[in-house]
Parts: sequence; structure tokens; C-alpha cells
Amino acid sequence: MKNLVTELAKDLVTAPLAGYLASRVVEPVSMKLYEHESEADRACEDQARPGMPFRIAAEKTTRLLRQDLSEPQLDKAGMAFHYGLGVSWAPVYALIRRTTPLGPVNAGLASGAAMSLSVDEGLTPLLGFSASNRDYPLVTHARGFFTHLAFGLATAAVTETVWCLTRRRP
Repeated sequence: MKNLVTELAKDLVTAPLAGYLASRVVEPVSMKLYEHESEADRACEDQARPGMPFRIAAEKTTRLLRQDLSEPQLDKAGMAFHYGLGVSWAPVYALIRRTTPLGPVNAGLASGAAMSLSVDEGLTPLLGFSASNRDYPLVTHARGFFTHLAFGLATAAVTETVWCLTRRRP
């Protein structure tokens, strides 16, 4: 058990790199999937969406903290939320990989699916960072799910590469 805790603590050093790079991967994946959606679905999604969830999260958080930020500052804070989520979620991959018999691909898919379901489908609408799930077309949820699977796989690729280079594989 002590060895597992030590390895998980070391994994926290890898997480910022893995989470940041995986977040960079999901942006073009999401945009490419969006481009393949029908005009009607895109219009429905655009009408339902009150704004970018990470930007709304920044606005609500800074308001709660009684901070008055300019529009460019809110944009930067929103991106900090976006990348911060990726960085903070990356250790989930390491936890799954070190505590289950799942290999890299399945652990990456599991961590990405968990992120999609808990954050995108759960916390984001619950905290008012997006409209209700029912307001979006099904294809929006599917795109988000597949985008987060890509996040999980990218996290796996980066983490496994670091583990290989540092001889720390589970």
C-alpha cells in the first residue's frame, strides 16, 4: 500500500503535462466532430448554449469572489478553468491504471468516460455552467463523450510515455 501511495504521489508530477497536452488534443477533435454535425443540430446547440462553460465558470467564480475582471481577463480565467480541469483530471488515469487490471487503452477510455459523465453531463449543468442537458441535441452529448474519450486516450499516451522513460510503469 505504501508503494502505491508513493507512486500515486509521483504521478501528480506527471499530471500537469498529461492533462495540459490532453486538453490541447480535445480542442481540434471537438471542432472536427462539430463540423460534421447537421446545420439543424448546430443551430439547436448554439441556441441552447448560454456561452462557453469554462468562461461561465470563470464569470461565476470571480463574481462569487467579488472580483471585477475585464473581458480579456475573464477569457484568460476561462482558459485557466479549461486547462485546470484537464490537469486536475489527469491523475484519475494513473489511479485507474495503478489500482485495476485495465491496460492503457481501456484505462484511458474509462477515465475519459468518467470525466464526460461526471463533469460534462453532471457538474457543468448542475453548477449552471451550461444549459440543462435536455436543452441540447443528442449529438452534442455524443460529441462531448467522444471528445472526452480522446482526452482519456491522450492522457494515457502522455502518462505511459513518461512512465516508460522513467521506468515507473505499473
